[in-house]
Amino acid sequence: MSGTSEGPTPATELGRAVVTESEILTPPGAEFAEGVEAVEVTGPVPDEPVEAAGSAEPDRLAKSPVPRTPSPPSYRSVFTAAPLAMAVVDREGTVTGANAALADLLGRDQDTLTGAVAADLVDLASDARTWHAYRELLRGRRARLRCTRRLKHPEGHALWVRVTVAPLPADDGGVLVSVADISDHRALQARLRHLRMHDPVTRLPNRTLFFERLTSALEAESYAESGTGRIGLCYLDLDGFKAVNDTLGHRVGDQLLAAVADRLTRCAQDAGRARAGIPLVARLGGDEFALLVEDSTGTEQLADLAESLLDAIQEPFDLSGRRLSVSASIGVVERHAAGTTPTALMQAADTTLYWAKADGKARWTLFDPERNASRVTRQALASSLRPAIDRGEFALEYQPLVGMDDDRVHGVEALIRWHHPRFGTLTPNRFISLAEEDGSIVPLGRWVLRTACRQARDWQTRYPDEPPIFVSVNVAVRQVWDSDLVADVADTLRETGLPPHLLQLELTESAVMGSTGRPLQALKALSDMGVRIAIDDFGTGYSNLAYLSRLPVSVLKLDGSFVRGFQIEDRTAQPGAADEVIVEAMVQLAHRLGLTVTAECVETSAQATRLRRIGCDTGQGWLYSRPVPPDRISELLGTPGVQAGVGNP
Repeated sequence: MSGTSEGPTPATELGRAVVTESEILTPPGAEFAEGVEAVEVTGPVPDEPVEAAGSAEPDRLAKSPVPRTPSPPSYRSVFTAAPLAMAVVDREGTVTGANAALADLLGRDQDTLTGAVAADLVDLASDARTWHAYRELLRGRRARLRCTRRLKHPEGHALWVRVTVAPLPADDGGVLVSVADISDHRALQARLRHLRMHDPVTRLPNRTLFFERLTSALEAESYAESGTGRIGLCYLDLDGFKAVNDTLGHRVGDQLLAAVADRLTRCAQDAGRARAGIPLVARLGGDEFALLVEDSTGTEQLADLAESLLDAIQEPFDLSGRRLSVSASIGVVERHAAGTTPTALMQAADTTLYWAKADGKARWTLFDPERNASRVTRQALASSLRPAIDRGEFALEYQPLVGMDDDRVHGVEALIRWHHPRFGTLTPNRFISLAEEDGSIVPLGRWVLRTACRQARDWQTRYPDEPPIFVSVNVAVRQVWDSDLVADVADTLRETGLPPHLLQLELTESAVMGSTGRPLQALKALSDMGVRIAIDDFGTGYSNLAYLSRLPVSVLKLDGSFVRGFQIEDRTAQPGAADEVIVEAMVQLAHRLGLTVTAECVETSAQATRLRRIGCDTGQGWLYSRPVPPDRISELLGTPGVQAGVGNP
């Protein structure tokens, strides 16, 4: 019979004294076998009278018969009648005797078992380790062998047995092979494993079984000698499934999950018919599913599979009289199996699924190493933001705000730079959004405010004969919500000695136009304090004129996209007429409301000339200077006119 093995008893246990399932009885007259205790029988010797001291009836007792201990049954009778299937095997491995229970279990005639090779009957030679242990036991070098085998019964069904081989007493020689039917036990184990490894709602493999298969697929022996050596994964998440649970209940949600599982399974089967091997479909939890493609042929195969999955799920579902439509987002990963770990593959799939969600949902997205590297960099920056503040890795540069009518520096905008030890000097667009997400914008914003105000006060002190310049500091909305911005500004002005009118706070248009409640109160308090409030990038957000008339705003900073429309240098050619008309209208509106206007991204003299003609108050851009360290700003102060590019390196 052929079969498979779960392995024999480890060699370290083979020499131990163990209690076997059957006793070896010593026949009458034979010496006790090694390991069987002798039982000493105490009592009167048969056929000899026993006198009892003080007995009133010694004659009657002397004549009473002495009971005899019955003789134990012979080995042969016990062996024959035992319900446990057994065979006696000589030192050569040949069966010298087998009981009826073994014949019934194996479906063989009892007479045919004698003379058979025991190892063939119970498949002891199918693996080298078991075979070696069995041969050692026949030679008397092992105490016992136990293993599990899957045999094929003559009637065609599988037969699971536990085989135990133990040595017989030295005088008898050979070994005793006992075979126990554990088919029912194995069937129960298989059933319990199935329940443990499958999701009760969808009947699909669960997360545990999925990772077991994934780990096995990534082992070198799985792909070293055959297959493509590649692996693919589609990681799928239903869009808006929570809304189904919340509105229709978990019962309908479970029905939807089961219906989705059926469609995913059909897609996998269709893909398996087109190519060798059906992908494994598993439910990983919640509304997340995964399809594992072993020996994938490339990204095209995974892309086709992802497309078929999206098409299948987008078809409406009929559930208990309800017609539901859902979509899914899928992260697709396909790569060489060598060098890949289950954790790395799942991280890549999870990241790609997040991209698919962020890109608009109802789509599949392929893993992009470059995009992932950017994500990793972003994560590294986020984790080191707060410590960087304490380490002093941030610095401020300043860009002049120049009067359009006199070409003098009226103020500067403070722009933060991060001198990262690994990634070099980073501009705000690389890390400000991260700081806003994790809340570190609050301590970072305080540092910027204090540093900029201290520098502005230093310029005022060093150039007392010159008109003082103001400093403009960018403020995030979260600073207004998560901190007491009014108190921070008041404390900073008091500590540095900077007059309030020399501080300008810039907020984006989208943040200011939606300000109600606490943010609006903070802005009004700051304005009452004398601090100037500026709307940054005006014209690209809400542009709500009703809000503009109510907010305590002093300055509008026109977004650079309008100024870039003035690119034509030839005076005879038509400039960007629409942009110029829009800018002129906004300047006139601002002046009517008592606001001043700053134009951003002024890069050419022609742009400056047109802005001056329109009536713009101040300009900012590379025409005048790039953002520079504070000492370069000092060189511009006291200069009667700022020449083009004088602050540029």
